[in-house]
Amino acid sequence: MLLTVLNITTAVVYLMAAIAAWIGMGRAQLTEYADANDGTNPAGLAKILIWLGIMLHAVALFDAMFIEEGWNIGFSHTASLIGWLTLLSYVVLGNDSRLTRLAALYLAPLAIVAALLPTLLPSERVVLYGGWAFRLHIGVAIAGYVLFTVAALHALLMLFLEKRLQSGTLNSLDNQLPPLLKVEKLLFRLLFAAFILLTITLISGVFFSEAVYGKAFQVSYKTVFAVMSWLIFGGLLLGHVYAGWRGKTAVRWTLIGFVMLLLAYVGSKFVLEFILKRL
Repeated sequence: MLLTVLNITTAVVYLMAAIAAWIGMGRAQLTEYADANDGTNPAGLAKILIWLGIMLHAVALFDAMFIEEGWNIGFSHTASLIGWLTLLSYVVLGNDSRLTRLAALYLAPLAIVAALLPTLLPSERVVLYGGWAFRLHIGVAIAGYVLFTVAALHALLMLFLEKRLQSGTLNSLDNQLPPLLKVEKLLFRLLFAAFILLTITLISGVFFSEAVYGKAFQVSYKTVFAVMSWLIFGGLLLGHVYAGWRGKTAVRWTLIGFVMLLLAYVGSKFVLEFILKRL
């Protein structure tokens, strides 16, 4: 009951942050978000509320996932954790830039769903605590997935900005968004870091498959999708370095690779737990 109240409270705080950010965005005098960090205006209030929501969300996740029997890595809690880490990453990356505004405007609504998911779709899949290597494997896998999620959001932002530039429909609100080149540069940094983490996850997953799934490593559709995403992201990074791939090409392959990764991890967990009713 306490967790349910905490999840709902977190969602309400995220909603208030999104509303405050949209009100602040509409005020012409707030041309720079970095100058509006106090709580006396909607833009500054949004930043405060985002951090409050992040802290409440962290408390709820810690209490729900770290239980006496082991780690609860059910679909709902894992998806909620990924949503929380994605929002946290954006806020940290954009602490003194316009990326923070994007978090309040566009990621807060997604964070509302992430906060409510354990209450709306309760699930439990307990994995016994293991040694430091096993915990590192889980941590690296989640961190890699979060970075790919942030990269996919960046790809969508690039697509939006590029279309606005080509159509000549930029307005005063668009001027408050990060420059396209800055977003593209950060995209490839995120992809490179996430690719390294995905590589480590795939290699270490061979050794920890039995600990997580109760059976030795075997080829499955989940493995196939994960390897396909690894090949796509690796090919994109090589193409960027040696062939200068960027722009729409980078966006297209980033989103395709992310969908493959989504099917490999979140998709498989949802099907097993809620459709097939298996752990």
